Amino acid sequence: MSSTTLPFPEQIELTGEGLVLRSWTEADLAAMPDLFDHPDIAYWTPIVSPFDEAAARTRLGLDRQLRAEGKTILLAITVDGRAPLGEVMLRRHPEGMELGYAVGPAHRGQGLAARAVRVMTSYAFEQLGVDQVILELEAENAVSVAVATKAGFSLLDVPLIEGEEKGRPFALQTWGLNRP
Repeated sequence: MSSTTLPFPEQIELTGEGLVLRSWTEADLAAMPDLFDHPDIAYWTPIVSPFDEAAARTRLGLDRQLRAEGKTILLAITVDGRAPLGEVMLRRHPEGMELGYAVGPAHRGQGLAARAVRVMTSYAFEQLGVDQVILELEAENAVSVAVATKAGFSLLDVPLIEGEEKGRPFALQTWGLNRP
């Protein structure tokens, strides 16, 4: 990847695996708190908590800013292009691209995260030409470890990423998937 970071497209819609991953819009603001204002999301992700409509507006603005800067894409996970059920993130990373995801509590157990990860990984390989996509997960987050495994990722033999966020320490494992 060149040192120049090109902006991502202003609007993105990816389809596959029975999903439509699409750009967030103002019409989604009212639905976002139901998706992101949950103890699991507050604990395992950097998403702010509590997550209210003001946080939703801030996240939408951040999405647009980071996308224009060519750093990150945040897409709503949907089954039909309408109601958001969660989010999948793609961020430029020194090793290639990093993915993240969050599925609203009411929509879990449907394989949405693993399917969204596979669709976004295909986009990174096929459209962005990266050689590797990674996930950074806490080993104790059994649900995310299961998503990584279902999506075809393997634990990489690299040092843990240690830090603190929201007042608690974390140690992230790096999982990777190489371009086929």
